[in-house]
Amino acid sequence: MSKDQLIAEAKSIRSKAYVPYSEFPVGAAVRTSSGKIYTGCNIENAAYPVTCCAERVAIFKAISNGENEFLEMAVIADTDRPVPPCGSCRQVMSEFFDSSMNIHLSNLTQQTKTITLEDLLPFSFQSGDLKYEST
Repeated sequence: MSKDQLIAEAKSIRSKAYVPYSEFPVGAAVRTSSGKIYTGCNIENAAYPVTCCAERVAIFKAISNGENEFLEMAVIADTDRPVPPCGSCRQVMSEFFDSSMNIHLSNLTQQTKTITLEDLLPFSFQSGDLKYEST
């Protein structure tokens, strides 16, 4: 699957976003090592902290289907520049994606920026940071 096809999948799912508050629909698509594509759209809630972004929906759908090896992701929104993921999404990505994995950021005018997770979230908090030695 090409980068453009992955972006098209993200664009398609964007139309299903539930965004009555922000009116800012976002779509995401992630490709796993099995070749499957998992898509997600943002889903808002009146209690804003429980809202879930498109990127996390796509990742969580893949994980809940037993997928845990990711090859690339695309994210799209109606923005002036290729849409950057929020901090929460970046942290979730760092839990499941290899630091060299490509993430294709796009907008509706077909501007695209491909960036690695390491460039998107350098020096991220990792599971190894939770380990400590007692004295």
